[in-house]
Amino acid sequence: MKNGIVAKTMRPRPAVSAGLKIPFPSRKVSRAVAEQELALLEKAYPEAVTALEYESPFTLLIAVMLSAQTTDVRVNLTTPFLFAKYPTAQALADAPLAGVEELIKSTGFYHTKAKNIIAASKALVEHYGGEVPADRDALEALPGVGRKTANVVLAVAFEKAAFAVDTHVFRVSHRLGLTLGKTPRDVEDDVVKLVPQEKLRFAHHWLILHGRAICKAPTPLCAKCPVEKLCPSAPLVARALKAKTKAKTAAGRSPRGAPAGAVPRPARSS
Repeated sequence: MKNGIVAKTMRPRPAVSAGLKIPFPSRKVSRAVAEQELALLEKAYPEAVTALEYESPFTLLIAVMLSAQTTDVRVNLTTPFLFAKYPTAQALADAPLAGVEELIKSTGFYHTKAKNIIAASKALVEHYGGEVPADRDALEALPGVGRKTANVVLAVAFEKAAFAVDTHVFRVSHRLGLTLGKTPRDVEDDVVKLVPQEKLRFAHHWLILHGRAICKAPTPLCAKCPVEKLCPSAPLVARALKAKTKAKTAAGRSPRGAPAGAVPRPARSS
């Protein structure tokens, strides 16, 4: 009570999460459906190429290493300045750490990335005459180079049958029911079984482009999706959106049926 007025306690409205949680399908689609899905993606993205700008296997390798935890657009804004100053593996191998860090700072995690690209360049100079090897084991032996980076370089620079799994590929592959894999390698192993060898180097671009344009996180644009009728995630998305709408509606109701936004009058003590 304050000044003879008893304050009325308001019941808190239920919180509504801004994010939309959509589970992955619990089972894979049949091989026939998976092949149809991939064929539709191939048709939707006929000019599927990497968005990273590069001039050689070396510049591609460095660009891919810099792309971790950032966008291709950001990398493309950064690499012209980096390669203008350090255009070859030898030049980058001899570069001062602080100088490289300053040039790549905008890509994030620049200290680790700078150390890795300098160390990888030194390894290229020492073992391969400054050239990038077209061999998976040799690539993965370079500092800072994992399987995904190696696959991108093999597929893009050397046109080999390789399939890289990044966050977009991982998400879209699951949503399409192509895999139930828990790790990027599991996803890779499942998808490569579905794609002809001669198309494998393009397949990860189909999934990446689809993930960026339509099958977004957290909410895919199913109404615009060329694969919607086959996709096992489409009904899951519809249910999740319906549940979110219902929760928002419930949250918008005031207690005891009062109009939304109404402020109850305080009760006076007798």
